[in-house]
Amino acid sequence: MQDTLTVVLAGGMGARLSPLTDNRAKPAVPFGGKYRIIDFTLTNCLHSGLRRILVLTQYKSHSLQKHLRDGWSIFNPELGEYVTVVPPQMRKGDKWYSGTADAIYQNLWLLSRSEAKYVVVLSGDHIYRMDYAPMLQRHKENGADLTIACMDVPVAEASDFGVMSIDETKKIIAFSEKPGQPTPLPNDPTKSLASMGIYIFTTEALIDALEQDAENPHSNHDFGQDIIPKLIDKEKVYAHRFAGNSGRVSKDAYWRDVGTIDSLYQANMDLLKHVSPIDLYQRDWAIRTYERQLPPARTTSSETGNEGIFINSLISNGVLISGGSVQNSVLSANVKINDAATIYASILFDNVEVGDHCQLQNCIIDKHVKIPPGTKIGVNAAEDAARFTISERGIVVVPSTYQFES
Repeated sequence: MQDTLTVVLAGGMGARLSPLTDNRAKPAVPFGGKYRIIDFTLTNCLHSGLRRILVLTQYKSHSLQKHLRDGWSIFNPELGEYVTVVPPQMRKGDKWYSGTADAIYQNLWLLSRSEAKYVVVLSGDHIYRMDYAPMLQRHKENGADLTIACMDVPVAEASDFGVMSIDETKKIIAFSEKPGQPTPLPNDPTKSLASMGIYIFTTEALIDALEQDAENPHSNHDFGQDIIPKLIDKEKVYAHRFAGNSGRVSKDAYWRDVGTIDSLYQANMDLLKHVSPIDLYQRDWAIRTYERQLPPARTTSSETGNEGIFINSLISNGVLISGGSVQNSVLSANVKINDAATIYASILFDNVEVGDHCQLQNCIIDKHVKIPPGTKIGVNAAEDAARFTISERGIVVVPSTYQFES
């Protein structure tokens, strides 16, 4: 697809994921024991044949840039393939990116230089698997200026999305960003048609729209609030249903915006269901990431004779469970669980060490945290609230910078 350029928006602060985003951008947050969130979008590009990719970064991007360097330096520039990180360069003034549309507007020179006929605009902070090729093909067949990927969501949840109405040809005839009263589907009053934040533009239409938007002093410079509503009135804008023709990827139709602690936690727990709603095991659609060279995960008995066990959990390379017990949890690389420690319904990032007789449940522990013997987290809400962040649904988050008293 040499006529197509992909732009991944990866500069989000992710404030609702604090403290996990206090020192990293949202797309760099670990997920599923071995991945980063952005791996899912980039994997979709890889398998869809989109190999000219610009990743626009901004907020605390070092961790993200390091991950892209280590895990995604796989394309051949001699063939015109690349994943290129593009930090803010202030080519259009003296300001940082001030919206999703402004981020691309400040890099219009890259679009012009690419000579691409089409631009795929993606977010780097969603968990899903999608073949973009059928969507791009439909965009070309319709002679569209813009095609938006969409899915059915309950009306009660639709206020968090851009909501659209379409005609019989799937042309979008109305669009409202995060409406107070979402428009229901004509054939199902319990559902609305929501934007997934996945766009395919004809390059000329995108450049024209961004240049006009930049001249508007009252604009928020956002695709959902500003660009799309204006395009609908005068251009060919179509919808592409996510649950329809999925191309080569198996049709699990799973999509999650993991923008809060609770949504990130639940998406990880989804992986532990008897039949996971997202298929990570499709052999010809492997989720790519960076993996360090580590020994296999292992369970072993402790000196006291307790056996290390894990039940219904994801256990990554380098994990050592020495006399401890892990159930319904996700353990990232190099985690160590010591004698008689119990881990239940929790997520532990890289290099966490849990001391003897600890009790952890319903918590997320950020990387490099060492938990002293006998510590209890997720057991006493009052004690946890005095030390840690607790989500609306009671998930306790221990940041990487936290130092326990010895």
